[in-house]
Amino acid sequence: MKRYFITLLILAAGMVIPESIIAQQRYKIGVCDWMVLKRQKLGEFKLAKELGCDGLEMDMGGLGTRNSFDNKMRDPESVRVFTHMADSFGIEVGSVAMSGFYGQSFAKKESWRWLIQDCLNTMDVFGAKVAFLPLGGCGNDWPASPELRQQIVWRLHEAGEMAKARGKVIGIDTPLDAEGNIRLLDEIGSDGIKIFYKFQTAVENKQDIAKEIKTLGKDRICAIHASNTDGVWLRHDKAINMKKIKKALDATGWSGWLFVERSRDVNQVRNVKVNYGENVKYLKEILQ
Repeated sequence: MKRYFITLLILAAGMVIPESIIAQQRYKIGVCDWMVLKRQKLGEFKLAKELGCDGLEMDMGGLGTRNSFDNKMRDPESVRVFTHMADSFGIEVGSVAMSGFYGQSFAKKESWRWLIQDCLNTMDVFGAKVAFLPLGGCGNDWPASPELRQQIVWRLHEAGEMAKARGKVIGIDTPLDAEGNIRLLDEIGSDGIKIFYKFQTAVENKQDIAKEIKTLGKDRICAIHASNTDGVWLRHDKAINMKKIKKALDATGWSGWLFVERSRDVNQVRNVKVNYGENVKYLKEILQ
């Protein structure tokens, strides 16, 4: 928000905006709080600041086989303290994640509507416009199963309309390529559902990230998980060409949040500050 007002002042004064400021407005960098071991913990804002982030992606909390997320943001006092801490460190909540659906099927979870509602409420608290909904818990065969796919499409349409009514977007992660994702979005038929693009998913499915981004276009991607599975830092990952990816993003005119989820050095996987600090630094070198 601070950078936004600075830009307005520069425009009002008739000054030329430096390219660096334009890049910072276009691409914002954050980390996933559940992966830096700070899931809905007050320390996540201080840590994000120390890592050099613009913001973070806050998880809704554990789910497991329960009907509800372990979400602290239903408590008014927790909301007061967390929002104050976020403001104090100047850290935005760029996205709210429902990572519980990595392990639970969105197509079969009976409480799915309440879970979406709970997420939207939490987004309201922090002014977040984007949510993350992984479909990993649905298994690997749902795209080819007419019955399962139909159920997912119907539920996503309903969830998308819930999000759209509140000025928000739910981003999904699927194993489909760009053309497959475009067909899926057309089937869903809601502006409240877009693709939360994930580098790791693309690499695992042998997809060309830059080409896929260009095919999807800026209006179908709501946010990006800019990391691969654990092994090496992004800087050393031969499967991810960030300079080429930036050119693709620039070409589409896309802007938004990129969050680091993994890409930890396998030899020091528990060293949160070193792993995420290096990845955030590298993304900022390339993108900002």
